[in-house]
Amino acid sequence: MFLKSLRKFSLVAAGLAAFGALGLTTPAQAQGDLLVAPTRVVLDGSRGTEVILSNIGSEEATYRISLELRRMTEAGRLVPVEKTEANGVEEASLGMIRYAPRRISLPPGQPQAVRLAARPGAELPDGEYRVHMSFKAIPRPREVTEEQTQTDAVSFKLIPIYGITIPIIVRHGRVEAQVALTQPSIVQGENGPELAMSIERSGESSTYGVLSVVKDGLDEPMILAGGIAVYPEVGSRQVRVNLTPEQVEQIKGPARIEYRELPELGGGLIAAVDGMIG
Repeated sequence: MFLKSLRKFSLVAAGLAAFGALGLTTPAQAQGDLLVAPTRVVLDGSRGTEVILSNIGSEEATYRISLELRRMTEAGRLVPVEKTEANGVEEASLGMIRYAPRRISLPPGQPQAVRLAARPGAELPDGEYRVHMSFKAIPRPREVTEEQTQTDAVSFKLIPIYGITIPIIVRHGRVEAQVALTQPSIVQGENGPELAMSIERSGESSTYGVLSVVKDGLDEPMILAGGIAVYPEVGSRQVRVNLTPEQVEQIKGPARIEYRELPELGGGLIAAVDGMIG
């Protein structure tokens, strides 16, 4: 039987330095011809930062930038929330974020920064506040050819609209989270075997990190799954990690599962569980 390992950690609001240049270790996300970095922003309410957009395509592209609300489900999905259905925390989150510009046209290979900052109200309760910043491509108008004007037929062309969404998190005051990993097991998923477990979370703060499976005597983890977040609106998130048949055999038996902060943030242990996997 697995022994739960709880670790309480404090997350004191701290601003991120502005991105004047992007290094190779900077997390980035690409969709279509748009590259965005970083993929997650944490603000302390007093210092601003920047998100860098780069057009990696061969034509000039225009992007519209806006703020959205999303809530996490226990399965880890982020569900859009209409502004008319926002709760008090979500309304406060939308009201405190300032950003510019709201529309960008980028020539090929050219990056540009979007500046953003948070302005929490004086009476705002301590806690974590979150919006999601959306970057959506605006389709370029296409010229109508002479051949198209000489036909009475009506035709339609579907043009995909590419977009990227990243979380913008404001930690106001002192916030904490308590985390435990529970019920790890190997299950059969739709596409093969999976490592399944729950991440139990309580407190005011979200968590974000990397899951790994390690065994005594091995220098490297057998399994790594990165970018796993648990937001404050859920007390438990179900996690599934795809496994190959070889990995299933490797992780069976005594093992340790760790949930750690990203290496670039120090790699601190958030929670761990020891026991038998089978």
